[in-house]
Amino acid sequence: MVRAGRGGVGSGFEPANFSSGQGRAPGRRRGRVMRRAETMVHQVLYRALVSTKWLAESVRAGKLGPGLRVLDASWYSPGTREARKEYLERHVPGASFFDIEECRNTASPYEMMLPSEAHFADYVGRLGISNQTHVVVYDGDNLGCFYAPRVWWMFRVFGHRTVSVLNGGFRNWLKEGHPVTSEPSRPEPAVFKATLDRSLLKTYEQVLENLESKRFQLVDSRSQGRYLGTEPEPDAVGLDPGHIRGSVNMPFMDFLTADGFEKSPEELRAMFEAKKVNLAQPLIAMCRKGVTACHIALAAYLCGKPDVAVYDGSWSEWFRRAPPETRVSQWKREKA
Repeated sequence: MVRAGRGGVGSGFEPANFSSGQGRAPGRRRGRVMRRAETMVHQVLYRALVSTKWLAESVRAGKLGPGLRVLDASWYSPGTREARKEYLERHVPGASFFDIEECRNTASPYEMMLPSEAHFADYVGRLGISNQTHVVVYDGDNLGCFYAPRVWWMFRVFGHRTVSVLNGGFRNWLKEGHPVTSEPSRPEPAVFKATLDRSLLKTYEQVLENLESKRFQLVDSRSQGRYLGTEPEPDAVGLDPGHIRGSVNMPFMDFLTADGFEKSPEELRAMFEAKKVNLAQPLIAMCRKGVTACHIALAAYLCGKPDVAVYDGSWSEWFRRAPPETRVSQWKREKA
């Protein structure tokens, strides 16, 4: 396990930044109790982000191996860029290519659905990852981060806590002049035991029930145009834009800075507050296919909320299965 001091670059279990909350009572004793309670939560949160500097130092020190594995989780729309080809041309030294097209439920009619426990365990085990491995995930998207949070969440939903996203992604790795290689990684296979954490995953039936019970807040990470139904779903056949009745829109790109880094916990917390999303209450994240929804889970995690669930089928499933009255869209009106 690769760890450093508390709060330093490369920390393992990392204290998260929590908001002060409402109703803070005066008095030193109450303050101490609250701090102890927060410390207990901090102790179970693994560092969600690692810096390019920390990873470069780890690579230089020869720390990559059974205890530290790096994954390139890049994926691009067909006809744009070729993720595996780019990986073979240049990647972080020691990184393996995580093919999300291979590590999914290919039998599902919906996009990017989770694979089974056995499928995931076998796939990551062949990448040299065991339950004792610290996994660092990045992608090469121009935004700085696109698919990496999905893989971060996949590890977590299958019971693996020691996983981090490379803050700034491959874009900033290159910009800062860190080393790259074209040499494929050939890690020694490892044994990984996957245990699905159902608390981090929501199904169509659970989201449908939530329309009545309203036990969870529902946040959609797609662009405002796709959420409202004024812009089409890209590269989609038979899938109109729109959103689930009662959901809130928080486009995932807003969580990133112009330079491709994750915004600070203070900025992220203010964004949730501006949308009246209460991080003290249960939360479901969704998008079109369960990918950028994981940016919401990551942002909330950085604010100290590690229990955001992702609706894996998301809009791709909802549009095709849900009663029409549960879907809200300006698409028909705009196209008329």
